[in-house]
Amino acid sequence: MKKLILLAVIGLGIVSCTTQKNRGKMTELPKEWKHNTNIYEVNIRQYTQEGTFKAFAKEMPRLKSMGVKTLWFMPITPIAQQNKKGSLGSPYAAADYTSINPEFGTMQDFKDMVNEAHRLGFKVIIDWVANHTGWDHVWTKTHPEFYLKDPDGKFHIASGMDDIIELDYKNQEMRKAMIDAMKFWVTETDIDGFRCDLASWVEVDFWEQARPEVEKVKPLFWLGEFDELESPEYGKVFDASYSWKWMHKSADYYKKNEPLQELKDLLVKYSNIGDSSMRAWFTANHDENSWNGTEYEKYAVIAKPMAVFSATWNGVPLLYSGQELPNMKRLEFFEKDVIKWTKTYQVADFYKTLLDLKSSNPALRGGDSNVTTYLLNTTANDKVLAYVRKNGKDEVLVVLNMSKEPVNFSIEDGHLSGAFRNVFDKTKRNFDESKGFNFKVSDYAVFEK
Repeated sequence: MKKLILLAVIGLGIVSCTTQKNRGKMTELPKEWKHNTNIYEVNIRQYTQEGTFKAFAKEMPRLKSMGVKTLWFMPITPIAQQNKKGSLGSPYAAADYTSINPEFGTMQDFKDMVNEAHRLGFKVIIDWVANHTGWDHVWTKTHPEFYLKDPDGKFHIASGMDDIIELDYKNQEMRKAMIDAMKFWVTETDIDGFRCDLASWVEVDFWEQARPEVEKVKPLFWLGEFDELESPEYGKVFDASYSWKWMHKSADYYKKNEPLQELKDLLVKYSNIGDSSMRAWFTANHDENSWNGTEYEKYAVIAKPMAVFSATWNGVPLLYSGQELPNMKRLEFFEKDVIKWTKTYQVADFYKTLLDLKSSNPALRGGDSNVTTYLLNTTANDKVLAYVRKNGKDEVLVVLNMSKEPVNFSIEDGHLSGAFRNVFDKTKRNFDESKGFNFKVSDYAVFEK
C-alpha cells in the first residue's frame, strides 16, 4: 500500500484592508478566502458576441450560482498593432499598462463590472504580462531603455513569439514603472490580485520586490504561471502556481497508455513541495484550448474524472470559459470566435456540486496544515485513483476510474472507514460494511462524511 501524507501549510492568511479611495472603501478580504476559493478564467473577447465588460457582467449571477468564487480576466490592456498576429492581435502583447482595451469597453465599464462582481461576492484578479510588451507599447517611445536589445540595437524578440519584445529587468527605473502600473489597477479599480503570465520568465527578485510594494495598497492574491517543481524559488512569492507537469503527464498517461503509478508518483513530488504555496489544477485554459485542444481532445473518457480531481485535490481548482457547456471547440486566439453558448449548461450542475463542496467542506481546504490527504490502496491500482482528505471529523473520499474500460474493485485501506454521503446522488454508504465498487467507463464518486 502506498500512502501519501501532505505536508503542513504555512499560513496564507491576509489582513483585511480599509484604505479609503475617492470612490469609497476598498473591499475587505477575509483572512480565509484563499483556502476555499476556485478560479474561473474569463476570455472577454470570446465570451459574448459583444465581447465587452458590460455584456459579460450579465453572466456573473449565473457563475455565482454555479459556485465560482474568483474571476480571472485575461489581459484587459490595449493590444499593440505593430507586428500583431491575426486581425485582432494577442491580448498578451500590451500597448499600454495603464489603459483599457477599447475592444472591451471603457475604464468606467471595467470599474463598474468589478464593483458588481464584489457586490455579488466574487474576488477579481487580472492577467499581468510583465515579461514583455508589444512592439508599439508606449514605453518603446518614451523609455526605449526599458527593453532588452540585440547586438544591432533592435528590440529583442521574445522566444518563439515575434509579436512581442522583452523588457530589461536590470533597469531599476523600469521595475519601478512596472510596480507603479500594477499599483494603478489596485488603487483605481480595487482588483484583488494578479495572475502573472510567464512568471518564471521574469527574475524572481522582481516579484520579491513587487509584491510587498503593491500590497502597500491592500493584500492581494498572486497566481503565477510557473510550475514549482521546475522553479521552486518562485513558490516563496506566489500564493498559487500552475501544475504544468501534472497536466502534460496526465495527457500523456491517457494518450500514450503510460502507467497510472507515474501520476501517483508525481503527486507525491508535488506534495513534497509543502504547502506554503498552493497548486492550481485544471483541465483547460486559454493556451491549452487554443493550441492543444479541449479537455475532451486531451482526456476523452477521463475528462470528468480529471475535472473531479482538479476540484478535490489539495490546491485551487481552475476553470476556463465555457467548460460548463461543455465547450467542444478550440477558440481562435487572434480572431473573434465566440463560444457557442446554448440555453442549457449541461456541465454546470456537475461543477456546482464540486465547487460548492470545495468551498464548504473543511477537508478540501487548500494549503491548510489541519488537512491530511491519503492515496488509498485498491485492488485496481493500475486503473483507479482513490484518495481521502481529512480535517478533524470532516472527510472527503474521491474515487476515479482513470482507465478506458469498466473496472470492478475494492478499496483495501485502513484510512477509509465509517459512513459517507455521495455528493452527487445523495445516497449514503457505510464503508465499514463494504468497500467495493463497480465502475463504468468515465465513472467517478465523491463522498463526504
